[in-house]
Amino acid sequence: MHRRDPSELTPAIDAATGGRRYRRLRQHDWSRRLIRETQIASSDLIWPVFVRDGDGGPEPVESMPGVFRYSVKGAVEAALRARDLEIPVIALFPFNDTACRDEDGSEALNPDNLVCRATRAIKAAVPEIGILCDVALDPYTSHGHDGLLRNGRVVNDATVEVLCQQALIQAQAGCDIIGPSDMMDGRIAMIRSALDEAHLGDTMIMSYAAKYASVFYATFRDAVGSSGVLKGDKRTYQMDYCNGAEALREAAQDIAEGADMIMVKPGLPYLDVLTRMVQEFNLPCFAYQTSGEYSMIMAAAERGWLDRDAAMLEVLTAYKRAGASGILSYFAPMVAERFSK
Repeated sequence: MHRRDPSELTPAIDAATGGRRYRRLRQHDWSRRLIRETQIASSDLIWPVFVRDGDGGPEPVESMPGVFRYSVKGAVEAALRARDLEIPVIALFPFNDTACRDEDGSEALNPDNLVCRATRAIKAAVPEIGILCDVALDPYTSHGHDGLLRNGRVVNDATVEVLCQQALIQAQAGCDIIGPSDMMDGRIAMIRSALDEAHLGDTMIMSYAAKYASVFYATFRDAVGSSGVLKGDKRTYQMDYCNGAEALREAAQDIAEGADMIMVKPGLPYLDVLTRMVQEFNLPCFAYQTSGEYSMIMAAAERGWLDRDAAMLEVLTAYKRAGASGILSYFAPMVAERFSK
């Protein structure tokens, strides 16, 4: 086959492209950085931190390599690390012993529970760090559900009443952002009203507006001790992953009820939902890179199947490109350390 001299092709290629040679902008590292549309920074990250009772050093979560359960003292040290890495917010999740769990999740209403003690300790030591607290009963119930179970069914309205009390004690402990993840109907309006009536109106609400029933929570349940106790599944209150338009209705309702920020969870498999919500609502929209997403990357990296750092940066950038105001990610300290070098 006759091969033409490249110089003969140049006029034809210029005519076909209109003279626009996009590769010119890609030929140098500096030029790629110069025109970069999306960039991830430490200020985009929220670090989920697991808290356990007792003393001692960090306790590894077996199914989440590189993630640990911290004592209250260790959680304070994690907050100090977050501050130094310029991560603005940490999200606290408790690992409760089975002895602290009961049918109604009553430990959630204990003003001296793990989350409240950790919140007070962190605020005393690192007041400039924001604290996000989860509002749901699954770390506290003996059946592992996010709400009260009656005759085998999670009941909505009675659960909302308990969630309001849980939100109040967390806010009183010093929590900055309440994060209702339970997916009960009407809980945002009731929590907002309870906070306002208690003169805690400055406390923000980041609603888990679109939280799907997903397999990607499995390792999180290991981390908080719920996987072994969960009875049944959560599909009667968490969303069906086949639905996208429903997420917009859920978000619109939460915004109308008083949410300051909204969230999509899981993140990566639902970037289409995230983008639709960002385009629809003029409100900060966050995404949660779930434990399952994290564990998949870490497991592949441990086997040498992909580059951990390259994968975590690529995926987190995808969240930002999709429109996320910020991302809850277990990679937060690893990513922020790269930026600090």
